[in-house]
Amino acid sequence: MSQTPHPQSKNVINRLARIAGHAEAVKRMAEEGRECSEILVQISAVISALNGVGKVVLEDHIRQCLVDSGNPAQREMLSGVLDAIDKYVGTNSRRWDAPH
Repeated sequence: MSQTPHPQSKNVINRLARIAGHAEAVKRMAEEGRECSEILVQISAVISALNGVGKVVLEDHIRQCLVDSGNPAQREMLSGVLDAIDKYVGTNSRRWDAPH
């Protein structure tokens, strides 16, 4: 199976690098004995960032691998599916204005 380049690959890689750095900082906080509430806030931020990048990967996968974006009916269905994902994940970070 050949790999398809995804438009958001660079964005995903950059976001994952930032998340890894953030997770390392949280680890240091724990090693330094910082307050549990401070650590929990940062863990929540890392989880939120992971959910956000996961959504970008999922959106790319749907757009690039599952849907014929040239078909108007499928574009409309795609928009509905991605709206549902936004509501489920609790974000509204889609980049619909960008051509795909």
